Amino acid sequence: MNSRTSEILVGLFMLLFLLAMFVLAMKVSNLTSLNSSEGYTLTAKFENIGGLKERARVSASGVRVGEVTRIIYDPENFEAMVTLRLDKAFDAFPLDTTASIYTSGLLGEQYIGLDPGAEEDFLQNDDEITLTQSAIVLERLIGQVLFSRSGGS
Repeated sequence: MNSRTSEILVGLFMLLFLLAMFVLAMKVSNLTSLNSSEGYTLTAKFENIGGLKERARVSASGVRVGEVTRIIYDPENFEAMVTLRLDKAFDAFPLDTTASIYTSGLLGEQYIGLDPGAEEDFLQNDDEITLTQSAIVLERLIGQVLFSRSGGS
């Protein structure tokens, strides 16, 4: 009887462990965020998006305001066109808002940060954010530092 009780407890513990691992995997992969159809869509063009992926967060002042829904290559302008879906609650971004690609920590995931401007008119559905700053590519930055050091000696 004692053996059966311990087997049931071990089974319950394993079930809870697997459930916790599933929830953790969903959080890490960004699949738990609700794909709300409420909100509005903006686009932004970047020369280099680095490791930005669809479903990446879009934040303003550290607060999540939306997510990246689509990334395509524009062959006419030779740039990446990123489509953002912003929540309906955050509908007051000025026309001169800047979109930049940042990295969470040294080796973290990339996300888009919005910096509001000072215009009195606001971005509307399907507008384009024209002021963008591309991702910083670490390899290119290291190459520039090494090149500048070798050229000065």
